This record gives sequence, C-alpha cells and structure tokens, in this order.
Amino acid sequence: MKKLIIAGLLLVAGAASAREYSDYARVISSTPMYEEVNTPKRECWTEYRDVPQRQTRGSDNNIGGAIVGGVVGGLLGNQVGGGNGRTVATAGGAIAGAIIGSRVQTTGSNDDYQEPARRPVERCKTSNHLERRLSGYDVRYEYKGQSYQTVLPNDPGQQLPVNVRMEVTPRM
Repeated sequence: MKKLIIAGLLLVAGAASAREYSDYARVISSTPMYEEVNTPKRECWTEYRDVPQRQTRGSDNNIGGAIVGGVVGGLLGNQVGGGNGRTVATAGGAIAGAIIGSRVQTTGSNDDYQEPARRPVERCKTSNHLERRLSGYDVRYEYKGQSYQTVLPNDPGQQLPVNVRMEVTPRM
C-alpha cells in the first residue's frame, strides 16, 4: 500500500515539474499534396420533337351500324324455320346483327390514329468536371537530431514552430 501511495505522489510531483516551451524545428522538406475532386455539372436544354398524340376520328355513336346490322340479321333470321321458330329466329338475328353492326362501325370508322405534334422536350446531360485541389503539405522536419513528419494546411517555410513539453519520469 505504501508503494502505491509513493508512486502516486511521484506521478503528481512529476506532473507538477513538467515544463512547456516553444521552439523552432528545421524543415527538411515541404511537399504539396493534391486531390482530385469531381464536381458534376448538369446542363439542360429544350428540344422540339414530334411526339405521337392519340386522337379519335368519328364518334362514339354507333347507332347507324346497329340499325344496319339489326335489319340484315332480321332478314337472315327470317329465312330460317317456320311459324313461331321463324319469329324467334328473326328476333335473334336482329339482336345479333345489331351487336355485330355496332362493333363493325366502332372498328371501321372510329379508329384511333396518331398525329404527331411538336412539343418541347427537356433534355439533360451530366458531365464530370475533375479538378485538382491542394489538400495540404507533407512536411518533414528535424528537432534536436530526431526526424518527424506531419501534414499541415499551409507551407511552413524554413522553420516550423513547435511546442515542447518536458516531463520528469520517476524510476521505480
């Protein structure tokens, strides 16, 4: 226990006897360091292009096709059977003909077609812009016969200011 207390007192005494001062070290070399920095650049412009546009001809009113189909279907149905069967066949033919006639008119005269229209279209291109930037200086210096190395934001010149801290280390 006594040894632990003595060691603690020696450490406190050593810290109390620490001395700090400023001095200058001799710069051996100062080499600029560069880094490549990418700055993307986006350029946009407007082009006028023919863009397909859906349009409809005719109308959605398919009554004409339904009437013609109904008449033709009724005539064909009337040719089949006799008596009540003929009446049923005529009615069925008229209904089927009306449906078919309506669809024929829809697909025949009501076709969709594409008519090109000139429209503005925005186009963009991103290009990389590489730039070489100074990131700091790799500095090698000498102090009291020892060589050191550090990176600094600026070129220190011939001499580098250093803070020196001396501290007594107790032996045990």
